[in-house]
Amino acid sequence: MTTTHSRLVDKSGTLRPGDTVAEFVDTTKRFGKVVAADRLNLSIKRGEFLSFLGPSGCGKTTALRMLAGFESPTEGQILIDGMEVGNLPAYRRPVNMVFQHYALFPHMTVAQNIGYGLRQRRPRLSRSEISEKVSRVLATVRLDGYEDRRIWQMSGGQQQRVALARAIVNEPKLLLLDEPMAALDAKLRGEMQMELLDLQRSLGITFVLVTHDQEEALSMSDRICIMGAGQIAQIGTPQELYDFPESRYVASFVGKANILPASLISSSDGLARVALAEGTEVLARVRGLPAKDAVEVVIRPESLSIATKGSPLPEDGTALPARITHRTFLGDHAEYVLDAGPVGNLQVKMSRQTSGLPINFNVGEDVDVSWRASEALVLAED
Repeated sequence: MTTTHSRLVDKSGTLRPGDTVAEFVDTTKRFGKVVAADRLNLSIKRGEFLSFLGPSGCGKTTALRMLAGFESPTEGQILIDGMEVGNLPAYRRPVNMVFQHYALFPHMTVAQNIGYGLRQRRPRLSRSEISEKVSRVLATVRLDGYEDRRIWQMSGGQQQRVALARAIVNEPKLLLLDEPMAALDAKLRGEMQMELLDLQRSLGITFVLVTHDQEEALSMSDRICIMGAGQIAQIGTPQELYDFPESRYVASFVGKANILPASLISSSDGLARVALAEGTEVLARVRGLPAKDAVEVVIRPESLSIATKGSPLPEDGTALPARITHRTFLGDHAEYVLDAGPVGNLQVKMSRQTSGLPINFNVGEDVDVSWRASEALVLAED
């Protein structure tokens, strides 16, 4: 789910340096007393696939609309190719946008919809030039032969391709996507995600996606910008955000996480010794020294293992007694909820391939739940 794909990301998952195509510089947007975007600072690399991810009201759509030119910043700057465009209208920016509901013209054919922006250009393009560009982009989105279809004759997935074709035919520097797959069913959404990635790779255009779907952002993005309360909470590759969240907010929003309150005892060489709520001392990874003793330990559900009581521990492992309260079998894996007493409830995801362990523990069974130090991360308490 966290596999990176673009030429901008090297084998370690790190974004390689590249030209900056757009920037937010101390950008703030207010609607009356409401601060929708608060001092955003972000450089968007040429050719990358960047996603804004966050819950409703976090500021992600406001950021996208400021890039598009539908909103002007109250303070700060927005740059595209080094030029300040904060007060430039949308039609004068090298940007196109695909809306959640596509905004296609139902009275026009597919070809007329795609060519609409070309017909507004000044100086005017000839009919043959427009026809050639439309035909080329139809082939790109695999809709050859659909030129004369009406929009209402197209499926949801086909309509999305028409909207994409209309956006890319003008060869924008930035293609903005406002939750374009929200209206599609789960199967079609997965297919369209793959098609969108293939399209972005072949065109080399910078894509900026707004979504509240974690899996969508993790599977498609070179980098993800996590938004919260109008601010950027953290920016990084999908793997960086998943493995090294910098706050409880990011840890709980990007994937599932067990977050355990603890007290810091000591820290050295990237490892911290902490005491959990019931007194058990454990080791965990740490990046930097937390400013106070109250900390939290983050452990992903797939990093926990369930075993019969008294089973031997892995090297540098920790085990807690627990009781299974819920079990959900999902074919290739099972998900459990365990009551670990003073520590609280723990979520566990066990694959059939996980060390050959059985995944058929039963509700009510007393077990040991364990993890390695390398699979836990210490965060400063929010």
